[in-house]
Amino acid sequence: MLNKVKTALRITNNRFDEQITDLIESAKADLGIVAEIVEPTDALTREAIITYCRLHFGQPDDYDRLERSYWEQKAQLRANPKYKEADDGQV
Repeated sequence: MLNKVKTALRITNNRFDEQITDLIESAKADLGIVAEIVEPTDALTREAIITYCRLHFGQPDDYDRLERSYWEQKAQLRANPKYKEADDGQV
C-alpha cells in the first residue's frame, strides 16, 4: 500500500515513509476497515485510502475536490453491505 500511495503522491524517495504510513493507518481507521472484512488491497478501499492520503499530505491545490471525492468514496463503502461488520453494521 505504501508504494501505491507514494506513486499517487509522486514521491520517489523514502524521506516521508513514516508520515505516509501514519496517513494510511489513519485512513483505515477513519474508514473503519477491518482486515477480516476487507483487505486494503480491495480496489474501493485502496482508492479511498489513496484519496485520504492525497488530501492530508502537504497542501494540495485541489483540496476541496479531494475532500468531496473522499467523502463520496467513504459513503459508497458505508452503503455497501460487503464492508459492514457483522456485529454493529458500521464500516
